Amino acid sequence: SHMRICLETAGEENDFSRECGGWKDHSLSQVRKEGLYGAGERWGAGEKEGGREVDLKGGWNMEERICDCAVCRRIQMIKEGRNPYFVKELETGYVVLGDSQRFLGYSLFLCKEHAQELHVLEPEFRRKFLWEMSLAAEAVYRAFRPDKLNYELLGVGNAVHMHWHLFPRRDGDTPNPGPVWRLSKEEMNGEQYRPTREELEERKQRLKEELEMLLAE
Repeated sequence: SHMRICLETAGEENDFSRECGGWKDHSLSQVRKEGLYGAGERWGAGEKEGGREVDLKGGWNMEERICDCAVCRRIQMIKEGRNPYFVKELETGYVVLGDSQRFLGYSLFLCKEHAQELHVLEPEFRRKFLWEMSLAAEAVYRAFRPDKLNYELLGVGNAVHMHWHLFPRRDGDTPNPGPVWRLSKEEMNGEQYRPTREELEERKQRLKEELEMLLAE
């Protein structure tokens, strides 16, 4: 039999860290094989596995079919014109500027598919998603001229809506060389690194212009 499943789990606290899987039709064998389990092991309404009957609603608004994970909420805000960090929509995802600019030009690429892993995407979509991610990264590089870009697609072992972190790095930008996550949350998300409205618009425009030039090539 097939079912519609919603996976939900809470991860570390930051702007894009609440983790959740999403709506997709799966057979029981697919669910077992692909490891599509959330922390609550939420199955379809009326469906049972190992004696468990689980609520279908999970983290979703059932009427509008909107997932309540952090990334889906941001995407919904984009669709409603309420996400001030939105830069540009591409075929497979959305380019946004990061809320905190501790690393000048920090941007993200949010996957349109509510998928957990690259290998579960349809091959053609996966190729396009990776190509557009690299395009977004090149635009970040051109716009903000870092010494090096760091690319990260993160999760903590549970169902995660894929989103790429694109960090422009510069020599000496952390007390000790290493990944950005060695900094404290207070340092990473400090209010002093929130861009003003003017700074936000200027950085978004700079990034959007580079993206559009690359798309036109």
